[in-house]
Amino acid sequence: MNQRQENLFQQLQHYRSELLQILDQLTDETANIIPTDFHNNIRWNMGHLYLDQYLWIEALTKDKHKELDHFTNWFGFGTSPDHFDEKTPSFEALKMLLAQQPEQLKEQYGHRLMEVFPPIEMGMQTIEQVLLRTIFHEGMHVQAILTIHRILNES
Repeated sequence: MNQRQENLFQQLQHYRSELLQILDQLTDETANIIPTDFHNNIRWNMGHLYLDQYLWIEALTKDKHKELDHFTNWFGFGTSPDHFDEKTPSFEALKMLLAQQPEQLKEQYGHRLMEVFPPIEMGMQTIEQVLLRTIFHEGMHVQAILTIHRILNES
């Protein structure tokens, strides 16, 4: 892996660490509250972030992640906590998955970052391009988590 690619994984780890620091300030109870006028809670945002990186890689590479089938039902686009069931990962389980994900992505895909695939949405053709897109997406959901947390603290 070259320095640019190492830097990408350092950024993934850095931004994920910032998210985990925010989540460490929350409780399971807080993470499961849906504020008025919101469709999702903090726990849903956590699961969605975990799922999103794998879904984009899957869309590009066509590599299937069978363990994510249920994640799509719980945390996929257009879902809400109404789709949760007794098997939905808990707040603590999601924190653990989120903490492990950057290193898992590096192990699974670090050697394939520049492999070229047929283009998908936004012309993305490499795993590197997909991961760059997911950093932006993660920032949007971190803001959603911060907003929900602020609203819950104010009420």
